[in-house]
Amino acid sequence: MADIKREIERKYEADDGGLPDLSGVAGVATVADRGVVHLDATYYDTADERLAACGITLRRRTGGSDAGWHLKLPVAPGEREEIHAPLSDTVPGELVSLVRSRIRDAELLPLVRLRSDRDLRHLLAPDGTLLAEASADTVHAERLGGGVGAAHWTEIEVELADGGDPAFLDTVDKRLRKAGVRPAAAPSKLARALAETAPDRTRGPAPAGDPVSAGDHVLAYARAQRDALVALDPAVRRDTADAVHDMRVATRRLRSTFTSFGAVLDRSVTDPVGDELKWLAGVLGADRDREVLTERLTAALGEVPDDLVHGPFAERLRHWSGAEHGGARARLLGVLDSRRHLALLDALDALLADPPLRKAAGKEPGEVLAKAVRKDFRKVSALVERALGLGPGTERDIALHEARKKAKRTRYAAEAAVPVLGKPAKSMVRSMKELQSLLGEHQDAVMARQALRELAAVAHAAGEDTFTHGLLHERERRRAADVEAGLPAFWNGIEDAATAL
Repeated sequence: MADIKREIERKYEADDGGLPDLSGVAGVATVADRGVVHLDATYYDTADERLAACGITLRRRTGGSDAGWHLKLPVAPGEREEIHAPLSDTVPGELVSLVRSRIRDAELLPLVRLRSDRDLRHLLAPDGTLLAEASADTVHAERLGGGVGAAHWTEIEVELADGGDPAFLDTVDKRLRKAGVRPAAAPSKLARALAETAPDRTRGPAPAGDPVSAGDHVLAYARAQRDALVALDPAVRRDTADAVHDMRVATRRLRSTFTSFGAVLDRSVTDPVGDELKWLAGVLGADRDREVLTERLTAALGEVPDDLVHGPFAERLRHWSGAEHGGARARLLGVLDSRRHLALLDALDALLADPPLRKAAGKEPGEVLAKAVRKDFRKVSALVERALGLGPGTERDIALHEARKKAKRTRYAAEAAVPVLGKPAKSMVRSMKELQSLLGEHQDAVMARQALRELAAVAHAAGEDTFTHGLLHERERRRAADVEAGLPAFWNGIEDAATAL
């Protein structure tokens, strides 16, 4: 089983090879010499270095206190999540799965070997608490697998202790800079090793410049969502909080982009990819929707006085909530490794690398993007007006749900337009988010009533009192009615704001 820790560190050049005296750093009572540790690490990647390209490192290391396999996933500048697995001869399957969205079907190969002599110091607080580890690493790098060259250098690392205050690294940084030490140019030892041991390797594609045309802006937004979809894969596999929701949102944003900007990207090419994104969003939502309803009904039950809670309602709700959770999660993990999902990621890469641009893609972006947002907004408007013209009931519920979905699409189109249109697009994003939230409350109340009817039927069949089910059902009906009553005035305000776009 893998262990996970958050790694927060700073790296520095060390031309003279020495670690400056850190005893004068504020908060440090003792600098404890831990001697020299010999480390030997082999780094794995695909032949075309897909992991390195996105700042991910996978290594097998011996020596030191944490020998084993280490997978490091970037979280923020200077901050990575480090996942450890026990030492073995081959890459552990659990780590391979966490980089599946990056490597797809490519083989992981040993690319670089780094041998380091680490002169280690512990920076301790007055009570003996470890504040940080500081080291001077003398590194020998060797390219493997037919590569060329070797490299040698020394660098300084300062890694914050678990649970430490990141501000402490700023204090150490001031001391190091005063001693003439400068921040490292490379983000990691591996990045420096790859650069210095393979001087003749083929350069990758040049970084994209700032977006200029309408097509540039639409593609920049779509690529950001594709990147989020891929980057969230490890978090979804580890069941990190909100990861499934965030990945689902990324799939929806991508699909909406292809739909909203059909004047920019040829829909005969993007629609099949959009269909696959819809499939993936459905898989991601299979368990999430029930989880949201469970949270809602649990909170609602907590508001009911004890003397009005009849029968084992809470137990029934827990059983209903967990009935499909395990199966839904297993299906999701299977999908992430499936040929269909990996083919979708490949199709997205291919589409964004060679986009099916239409004539409008080359035009000045302001009018093209504004026209697309206005078109989406008109669809929202038609649905809301239709719903307001209907009486309470299923038909109105459906119309409001459709309006909510179109509001999401309009919001995402406006997000893509913000860099071009500025404040009016931001206003549209805000308005559609508010509308989406309001109509989401209505839809949740609709779905909660449906769930309560299902729960009541099971309870009734078991001979249990269903009074509480009816009480909560009525409360959800009133919540939906309140949304419907307040919608006309709310909508008038949104329509007024939309005229600025």
